[in-house]
Amino acid sequence: MLSTEYNHSSKKACQSVSIIITTQNEEKNLEPCLLSIQNQFFSKEILEIIVIDNNSCDKTRDIAQNYTDKVFIKGPERSAQRNYGMKEVATGKYVMYIDADMILSPSLIRTCVETINTKNYLALHIPEVVLGEKFFSRVRRFERCFYDGTVIDGARFFLKDAFIRVGGFDETMSGPEDWDIDKRIKKIGAIGLVTRTSNKINQADSWPLSNFIKTRGVAPEHHGNVIYHNEAEFNLQNYLAKKNYYSRGLQEYIKKWGASDSDVRKQLGVSYRYFEVFFSKGRWKQLISHPVLALGMYFLRILVGLRFFLKQ
Repeated sequence: MLSTEYNHSSKKACQSVSIIITTQNEEKNLEPCLLSIQNQFFSKEILEIIVIDNNSCDKTRDIAQNYTDKVFIKGPERSAQRNYGMKEVATGKYVMYIDADMILSPSLIRTCVETINTKNYLALHIPEVVLGEKFFSRVRRFERCFYDGTVIDGARFFLKDAFIRVGGFDETMSGPEDWDIDKRIKKIGAIGLVTRTSNKINQADSWPLSNFIKTRGVAPEHHGNVIYHNEAEFNLQNYLAKKNYYSRGLQEYIKKWGASDSDVRKQLGVSYRYFEVFFSKGRWKQLISHPVLALGMYFLRILVGLRFFLKQ
């Protein structure tokens, strides 16, 4: 069905994409995010930027208005912000949500449109690269590469009709809402994974954000279609506090899908989260190739696990 629409409809109408950015006091992070959208290898005529701000008291909205006239105020949580932008405001055939501290590689949107059209997917997982030079930032970057396309991942790029059909994000959740919508999308169709290393370009020469990425410990020419996550350099206290905040919605998620659900058991179980996801499908080769990063990763995973179980 999607392939037929792609072949017989206006190419521009078929490819139109709305990118929704949720913000709250993000003046330090927002501009690189917006620049990365502005510099996509994709027609600006069919690329819509929408900023949904949760009552910022800094210059977030002023910065956003330099790049788009579609800046709205909505709260109270990110699920409500995303739903408003993706369901009520967006005019694109495809909708994508990102955070203000995310930077899109220049070929990403074009590749997402090509992938979802040719593979008949309803949504896509997109690889992420965590930025940062310090040891535990590198550990987080190493850990994240194991999650691409797994049940720990969450789709970011959707066929808008499918997103609306499943009802958008569950606004009662804060944390596992991305796992929840993945499960509902999978009930009506398939979720694909954008290939991390395809369509590489010489970003060092042609991409305005190349030096910005390099100063944060990553060589952009080694990556293709990814989202760079411009998190602050790793701070253990902030990291654990963030994990604790997101874990608050887990009980609602478990109640909704049942503790015996196969995905829930993987997402919250020791066996999958500590072993299978890092060893299956040949991933163990990556693990043993970087033993120091692997030890750092397990140190963090054990801390998060202890915090979770102690609060049960």
